[in-house]
Amino acid sequence: MIELYALVSNPVKLDTQESSVSSKPLSHSPEQRLQQLGIALPRPQLPAANYVPVTQSGRLVFLAGQGPLSEGRVAYAGKVGRDLTEQQGYEAARLTILNSLAILRAYAGSLDNVTRILKLLAWVNCEEGFAREHLIINGASDLLVEVFGDRGRHARSAVGAHDLPMNVAVEIELIAEVNFDADARPAQSVQQQAHT
Repeated sequence: MIELYALVSNPVKLDTQESSVSSKPLSHSPEQRLQQLGIALPRPQLPAANYVPVTQSGRLVFLAGQGPLSEGRVAYAGKVGRDLTEQQGYEAARLTILNSLAILRAYAGSLDNVTRILKLLAWVNCEEGFAREHLIINGASDLLVEVFGDRGRHARSAVGAHDLPMNVAVEIELIAEVNFDADARPAQSVQQQAHT
């Protein structure tokens, strides 16, 4: 109980990226918010094994776990707290969720078709006893709120892992709600957009 109290009473605030936006209010459109924040989404990453990047049931969209890849290469590898600083872990989570948003946009046609970010399940590659996974994954959560506003506030689990595929620092799954049923989704596939 004392350890938990210490974590809660002495949280470490990691530096978030400064926005180049003035005090002008942000748009309600996630696509316009990306532009106002100066954020360009990467191309969607192709699956690294035998799975699909996204599935849908009703209006719920489930994204496969993504990692901090840039142009198909791991940008943040190793254990947070040993090989990477906590700030680098935060940035890895931010890059990971940008990759998730790229897939979500490719699938939904536009982030404006996303009505709510519902849940993240996140893993941080770290050593036993790290106990600060929740702060690392704020890199993803903070970005979702920047882009979607209150619709980006989500339920979340942040878990420590002794190892992750390709030695990535972070892996995140995302569940979102969209404004269309599975049989009415835009035609272009995620794989098609990843190749363009």
